[in-house]
Amino acid sequence: MFTGIIEGFGTVKSITPAGEGKRLMITSEFSLDGSKSGDSIAVNGVCLTVERLNQRVFEVDVAPESVIKTVIGGLQAGNRVNLERALRFSDRLDGHLVSGHVDGMGSIVDKKQLSNAVIVRVNLPQSLADYTVLKGSIAIDGISLTINERDQNTITLSVIPHTAKLTTIGFKNIGETVNIETDMIGKYVAQFVFNQIKVLQPGQKELTDSKPSIANLLAKQGFLN
Repeated sequence: MFTGIIEGFGTVKSITPAGEGKRLMITSEFSLDGSKSGDSIAVNGVCLTVERLNQRVFEVDVAPESVIKTVIGGLQAGNRVNLERALRFSDRLDGHLVSGHVDGMGSIVDKKQLSNAVIVRVNLPQSLADYTVLKGSIAIDGISLTINERDQNTITLSVIPHTAKLTTIGFKNIGETVNIETDMIGKYVAQFVFNQIKVLQPGQKELTDSKPSIANLLAKQGFLN
């Protein structure tokens, strides 16, 4: 579990093919004291397991699924990445709950300076946009950000100077892809409601069992026809 508060940059030192997967060697720009082999580190928002660790240099294996469905697959040696070590229960939760299980990718379609902020507009697949809400949280390349505007499948984010300076969002350009993880709590709520609603038959107002349910409540309030 992570918070979306990036600790600092890492630099990809080498990439080694591993069948359809990859092994990355990454140099952290900050101290990894207290970390060890087997720990989780989010790399651009992707939760990966440390296989080897030598001071600030660590190696991680990337499964084929992550190679195909995240920006990790397009990394090259020399690229800088966002790094965040796993949340400890004693830590402050300054961002929001981030699992490190990326839902998919989006693309930056606009980026401009507005006073002291960088306004970034990101286009999302509709399947991900459906899980976004105005003023809700979203993880972009592992960075916890707030959705300032939402228009169908596009979201707008306001990035403060501190975040722009210390994360990849500051130097990514229009047209580049980013990892997207939508709000974890929202996904669970949506799935729960879907599981309740989908058992209703056409024209049916109540579930056949007697258990209270979200679907029954929605039906009674006139939201289900």
